Parts: sequence; C-alpha cells; structure tokens
Amino acid sequence: ISAPPPEGVFVHGLFLDGAGWDKRNSRLVEPPVKVLSTPLPVIRIFAENQSAPTSDGKTYECPIYKKPRRTDLTFIATVQLRHGTANDDKWIMRGVALLCDIK
Repeated sequence: ISAPPPEGVFVHGLFLDGAGWDKRNSRLVEPPVKVLSTPLPVIRIFAENQSAPTSDGKTYECPIYKKPRRTDLTFIATVQLRHGTANDDKWIMRGVALLCDIK
C-alpha cells in the first residue's frame, strides 16, 4: 500500500479469534486445527450512512475488541466480513471476533 485510501483508513495488526481467513477469496473459513488466532490482512474501514442495519446473509457483523477479555469496556466497533456459509449463525455461535491484542 503506497497511498492512503480516498475515504476511510487502512488498519493492520488485527487478529481473528475463532475463525480462519481465506486470503484468496477474502472470507471467513474454518480455522486450522489448534490455531487460536489468525492474523487478518490489512483492511479498509470507512463509514456509511444508513438508517437501519442491512445484512444480505453473506456477511458477518464481526465485533472488534482491544483485548481478549471481551467486555463493553474493550469493545471498539463492528465490521462486516464475508463468509461462505448460508447464514451467519455459525460465526455468532463460535463467538468470532477481531482482537487488537492477543496477550
């Protein structure tokens, strides 16, 4: 990445907890065996104006936390991540989240 995006910011250093990441298709997948956290590639975050939350069933609204201890004090925001399953219940039940720090 050599230049800033026209809108939003690039974020790196996030870790995916409870799922794996398919780099080729840019989506959530089953995590590898015995791997707790997967580094996420650089993502672009930007705001959208919308009156009601929209979900097409192909994205998971993934929470971002500062630390592995998931409380309202460490919650930052949510981002939408694509997945290959029929609905996002699988990822909700697994408790998939993005972490800024895994220690």
